[in-house]
Amino acid sequence: MKVAVQGSASPRPPRATWQQEGRVLRLEGRWHRDAPPPVLEGTAPPGLPERFDCTQLEEFDSTLPAFLLAHARLAATSSFAWDGLPDNLRGLMQLALGVPEQSDARGSPHDGSELRALGEWTLRTWKATRATLAFVGESVQSLGRFAVGRARFRGRDFWEVLQQCGAEALPIVALISFLVGLILAFVGNVQLANFGANLFVADLVAIAMVREMGVMMTAIIMSGRTGAAFAAHLGSMQANEEIDALRTFGLQPFDFLVLPRLLALVLMMPLLTIYSNLIGILGGMLVGISVGIPPVLYWNETVESITLTTASLGVFKSFFFGAAIAVAGCMTGMNAGRSSAAVGEATTRAVVASITAVIVLDSGFAAIFTLLDI
Repeated sequence: MKVAVQGSASPRPPRATWQQEGRVLRLEGRWHRDAPPPVLEGTAPPGLPERFDCTQLEEFDSTLPAFLLAHARLAATSSFAWDGLPDNLRGLMQLALGVPEQSDARGSPHDGSELRALGEWTLRTWKATRATLAFVGESVQSLGRFAVGRARFRGRDFWEVLQQCGAEALPIVALISFLVGLILAFVGNVQLANFGANLFVADLVAIAMVREMGVMMTAIIMSGRTGAAFAAHLGSMQANEEIDALRTFGLQPFDFLVLPRLLALVLMMPLLTIYSNLIGILGGMLVGISVGIPPVLYWNETVESITLTTASLGVFKSFFFGAAIAVAGCMTGMNAGRSSAAVGEATTRAVVASITAVIVLDSGFAAIFTLLDI
């Protein structure tokens, strides 16, 4: 609503001034949403204004009624004197004050204390922890039903997900692992060359790849690639109410949607880890050859530096990393909102949650292996 009371060549900013004589509130200027904030001048006398002076009032929209209504609500009265206001504005204010304000309409004041922020963060963390534990528990139950042959899902879906997690991921895993092997070899050679121990570049690359870097880089790649795909797919199904349709047909969503993805990623992660280790060692070998280490000597040193225990550590961790990525992706997807924007947010949360879970698990394994002197 825009009403012109008095024309003006140059609109003035909105202003409300208290005049002590007779408790008059003078309104002037242009009261529009795109205008500067209104300025309130003078000291408000006790009680309510008896009259309004609108001789200098220009155009106004809903900004002016909202300003007057806020002061009338603050005064907690409906017997406001509207003398001096334009007829259309007076009628609007009387109509607005004629309806009592609902008790829950006014927002509660926000307590910005640090204690409140800590409490809210604690509640959110506890809620997220409970939801994660519940989802992990349902996933374990679904695996139990699969172990006894009671889980129902389409084998075609499982093989499709298996191909996406395995064969289609080989190129990006190979590229990243090869570059990581090159980097490790270059950095190691710079330091070891100072002691004339260039040959031990093979030991450095081999041990680093099979213990940490191979499985870690594979897990990060699968988090950004497969975990995000799981979240996007299941989030789209949640937005389209397809998951609710599965429940309506009597199908268990965990068995039908989560279980195939969980099994596929847990089975493919060890194979991808072994593949990553070999490609990374190959990248280190190319650097060794470039600095004068014969390929046969480099390979023999690599084989001697890797024991069965060392080689199995990364593969052992890959099972847990694969499960964590699958659970994070599926959980964020199935808990997504029912909109396209929520699907994008779920995908982002899936990547962050997957990478965080992988790093936390790897830190725990590193501490355990150190305590066991492995």
